[in-house]
Amino acid sequence: MSQQLSVTIVIPAYNEAEFIGNCLESCIAQCSLPEEIIVVNNNSVDETASIVYRYQAENPHINIRLLHQNDRQGITPTRNLGFDNASHDVIGRIDADSCISPDWVQTIRRCFQDPDIAAVTGPVFYYDMPLRRFILWLDDKTRQMLHRNARDEGFLYGSNMAIRASAWKEVRQLTHPDTENLLHEDIDLALTLVENNLPIAYDPTLVAGLSGRRVESSPRDFYRYATRYGRTTRLHGMRSRMAPIVTAILLLGYFPVHAIRRSYDAENRKLSFPIKAIQRERAAFRNAPDTRAFQTAPRGSQPDAAGVGRTRTPPTEPALTAPRLRPHRRSAPAPRT
Repeated sequence: MSQQLSVTIVIPAYNEAEFIGNCLESCIAQCSLPEEIIVVNNNSVDETASIVYRYQAENPHINIRLLHQNDRQGITPTRNLGFDNASHDVIGRIDADSCISPDWVQTIRRCFQDPDIAAVTGPVFYYDMPLRRFILWLDDKTRQMLHRNARDEGFLYGSNMAIRASAWKEVRQLTHPDTENLLHEDIDLALTLVENNLPIAYDPTLVAGLSGRRVESSPRDFYRYATRYGRTTRLHGMRSRMAPIVTAILLLGYFPVHAIRRSYDAENRKLSFPIKAIQRERAAFRNAPDTRAFQTAPRGSQPDAAGVGRTRTPPTEPALTAPRLRPHRRSAPAPRT
């Protein structure tokens, strides 16, 4: 019987007081606990750090660490600091508004029993929006299609992924620093792994819930976000045949999901008439400044005093089919100049 792999979970955080408590609750509620949880605070000015300190004090049986990345704003250096300080076999990566399924760590340990697997990712759903089961089903089918058809490309989703620590050390200096915050750092990491013949797997049972705040951006800002995929692949010298498909999927899905998000009352679980939501969105778009609000950096709005540290019960994740790992391999590493 093979030895159980040890797991570190890394959570980048920037002004995440509204969500970090829920995220840590889902990590602590694992049926197979991680050996280490690292929260990397990136210049937060809200109560993020205080909430993490409270969870440290309340859960002495779990190694919860808080690191501070104050040198540069952005997801890439924040993620890198967490990965570099991870001290176990596998590094799980989620966002501060993620709520992982109770068997998430156990699924990661099972996936990495295959010694050929360097990284793994899975589907997500929005826990504070309606149609959660349908969104999870659609997300899973879309990611399976992308993984199956990406012959020379790799896909990782930063909100729900894990990488073998040895693989991270191998590609650490090859990933892009993204000093201008213009790339998808998770896609950059995935492409770097594939270029070095390090296989990525997709597992439909590795499920994470996310906040629907991701689709609250204006159409202008979301377009900038969607086109980062093509920019990231071009940086790797690729003429990606998947880039137009990924961009189209993101843009076509944005408007209906955005309208639903704006019309849904998550607290009362009620959906208002969609036409009113669309009218509100049009008015908001006409009056909205160009804020570049949709960034790859981990972000969150600062809540009011009543909302600081508020804990919500993570939703129950619907079960999917049996595990189907699909490793992606290349015959030889791509030459580097």
